[in-house]
Amino acid sequence: MSHKPLCIAHLYPDLLNLYADRGNIAVLRRRLEWRGYEVEVAHVTHSEIPDFSRYHLVLLGGGSDREQAIVAEKLRACAPAFRSAVEDGLPVLAICGGYQLLGEYYQLPSGEKVPGIGLVDMVTEAIPDAPRLIGNIAVWSDEIGVIVGFENHGGRTRHGHRPLGRVLHGHGNDGVSGHEGLRHLNIWGTYVHGPLLPKNPALADAVLRDALAYAHLPDHLEALDDRLEHEARAAFVSLRMNEVAPMLKEEAGSP
Repeated sequence: MSHKPLCIAHLYPDLLNLYADRGNIAVLRRRLEWRGYEVEVAHVTHSEIPDFSRYHLVLLGGGSDREQAIVAEKLRACAPAFRSAVEDGLPVLAICGGYQLLGEYYQLPSGEKVPGIGLVDMVTEAIPDAPRLIGNIAVWSDEIGVIVGFENHGGRTRHGHRPLGRVLHGHGNDGVSGHEGLRHLNIWGTYVHGPLLPKNPALADAVLRDALAYAHLPDHLEALDDRLEHEARAAFVSLRMNEVAPMLKEEAGSP
């Protein structure tokens, strides 16, 4: 197969690097290369200005409050170009801190508000003395099926868009609504990490299909042999979230 390269931008990996997001980049790259696509990864540090006209997929990972504040300032400086590209269909995968920054603001426990970039109708607030929402999580997505991973966030997120999915085990956006993440335009926002994509190959492929379509490349992805990934997911769920195991069996077509 000979096509132009698909360009994945990893924004601010020098700051948003808490949750092994390099593993997510590795999964995206490999799942494309195994199917014959050429891939370019742009590692955009906080000293650089993103060029959203070049990218076919953007990844924003997680970071501490201090790093998020720095990244928020950098993102606000390029928000018009970012917003225009997203409205034109640029896919974005935003995880934990990166997810929070897509909204209007993130309010710290002190009450200070860190302005986001307003790509989505969303706010996140950390409630003083409230417990962190932390632990293993499983989510049901009508698009993907079961999504599994780990969550660790103090903020409670509310938004006016479709959620990524329904919480089967864990806390999700706010620990109350039963919703996790966000799906709007080609934005995939979530608190699930650990890293996210090695545990969820179907989600990786869904994000890649969006990116390929945006790049005007063939977006029919041949099936890969994901037996080891599915076995690892099943073992993890059986050990940590056994009540979710029947849904995994049903998803895999097991008796």
